[in-house]
Formats: sequence, structure tokens, C-alpha cells
Amino acid sequence: MIPPGETIGILGGGQLGRMLAMAAAQLGYRCHVFAPEADPIAADVCAQATRADWSDAAAMAAFAADCAVVTYEFENVPVAPLAALAEIALLPNARALEVAQDRLSEKRFVSELGGTTAPFHVVDTAEDLDRALTEIGAPGIVKTRREGYDGKGQWRIMADHEAQAVPLTGEPLLYEGFVHFFAEFSVILCRGSDGTVVFWDSAENSHVNGILARSVAPASERVLAQVPAARELAAKVAGALDYVGVLTLEFFATDAGPVFNEMAPRVHNSGHWTIEGALTSQFENHVRAICGLPLGSTALTAPHVEMRNVIGDAAEDWAQILSDPANHLHLYGKAAARPGRKMGHVTRLGW
Repeated sequence: MIPPGETIGILGGGQLGRMLAMAAAQLGYRCHVFAPEADPIAADVCAQATRADWSDAAAMAAFAADCAVVTYEFENVPVAPLAALAEIALLPNARALEVAQDRLSEKRFVSELGGTTAPFHVVDTAEDLDRALTEIGAPGIVKTRREGYDGKGQWRIMADHEAQAVPLTGEPLLYEGFVHFFAEFSVILCRGSDGTVVFWDSAENSHVNGILARSVAPASERVLAQVPAARELAAKVAGALDYVGVLTLEFFATDAGPVFNEMAPRVHNSGHWTIEGALTSQFENHVRAICGLPLGSTALTAPHVEMRNVIGDAAEDWAQILSDPANHLHLYGKAAARPGRKMGHVTRLGW
């Protein structure tokens, strides 16, 4: 167990790191953020920050020397430089990063555990894309195998001729056949160092232009019927990875059952409602897990919880949002709003 007063290292300086640090502070921990960008917003609430490239081994080693444990707030941290962490525990482990960073590895990994995914085909060349369209058909989506989020790095193909618009630059891609679904939902779990697993209520998610707009817990009855099977798969994923911390799997709810979409080895936007809406938030339980503490209860604090993202210029309406006393507003301290940028979120508890 890592006692309060020690330092938790956080790789990445975005809003997830910021909220992790705030939860850690409530439990008496200091946080040290490592990020390559100037003025990472997580640093606003951390005791210390290191700004350096991921490849800066000396900076990474100095960062590690200040920490009792290291975690990460997004899944695109390069794995190779993490060797400089030496004897400091990285939780979740690097294997989780390796699987989640490549959509092909991720889908194969989940398929081997018995999960159902969208039909997929590797796309490295124009011939590969033609073959994918022949074998799977349109509509579908071409996605970058690495990075890409909130709809970025994706090209929708509604008919075969639209494949000509996909930029084939040599970057590894993946074609996914379209899944006919009636809802999207998340399974968010936390696995402790002793193997204990807890789940939060699954939120039903709504996306606009590829960006999460709204999460509601509990989900609708049709979605709730698919949660047990989805949880079973999520637990298998966590066990196979020897995972410690919060893990998120996103699913499509279909007439044939849950279809795995993607995983995130970290706290997740669709779980932000847990700050007010659960007895223990995803951020606090992640800190508890990586520090070897008992996990907290994930029970709802209200019969109905709704979270909406504050995107782009909507953040300027913060005073109006707060005029409703039922709203819990979280602004992330980002300096400039732009279309599609998550500036914060609002949570409401309902009875």
C-alpha cells in the first residue's frame, strides 16, 4: 500500500489528469504531471509538473524518482520511453497501453476472449480497401489504427465509390463494417491490485459528430439487458491484462447483443458523472486501486444521473449553466474554445 503523503506520477496533462489529481489530493496524495505540451491544464492542480518530450529519458527518470507510483491519463503515451521508469510501478501496466494503442491489436485481443466486434479488415493499400469492401461491404468506416479520437482519423464510406476519398498515405488503417445498433453504452470497471473488480452503472451515451455529448445512468431497459454480457467480457479483458485501475469498454447495443467498439485503459469521459452521481467516483477509485487501497462503493447517489459535455463556445454560458442550482459544472481551465473541443461538463442528479 502506498500511504497518503506520497507522490503519484501522471503521464499526460489533460482534463483527465486534472480530475485524477483533484481526487488524489482529497486522499492526501501529491501529484506530479509529465507532459510534452506547454502549460498542461492538469499542472494547475498538481504539486509539480515536468514539461519534456516523451523521448527525454533523463527527464522521465527524474520524474520517476519523485514518484511512488505512475499512471497515465490517455492511451497514446509512447510505450518505449516508459523503460526509463525503471523500478517504479506503472499502473495500469504497459501491456494495456500496447493493446489499446492499435485498433487491430485491440480487436484481435477482444475477439480471442470471445467478444463480438464489428467485421474488420486491415487496410495498408488501395487493393486492401477494395478487398475490404468486397468482403465486408459498405457502409463502413476507415479508421487510423493508431491515435484518432472524437471522430478524428475516420472516413465514413456509404458506398464503394466513396473509398476514393480516403487518403492512403502509408499510415496503417482499418476498415470496419457498419454495425446496426439502437444505442451505445459504456462498461466502466475498476480492478484492484488484489483482483477485486467493481462496476459502475452503465451509462447510455449519445454522440454528435463523433464526440460524446451526453451520458445517462442508469441506461434504458433494452441496454440494461445487455450489460451483464458486456461486463463479463470487460472482466475477462481486465483479468487477461492483469489490470489495475479504471478500465472502460464501449459497446454498441444491437438486436443480437452487445458488440465491442473500443477500449480505453483509463478513466473515461462517459464516467465523469460519477463525481457527483456515485458514492465513489471513477477518479477516486483509480487512485485507490493504483495505491493499493480498498475500492469504494460505486452505488448511485440518485435514481437518475445525466452528464452533458460543454463543447466549444458553450463554455461561455457558464453563468447561465450555474443559474440552475441543480447543475454541477466542471470547467477544465482550457484557454481557448474551438469547435469540437471539450471545455467542461455538467452533471445533474434527478429523483
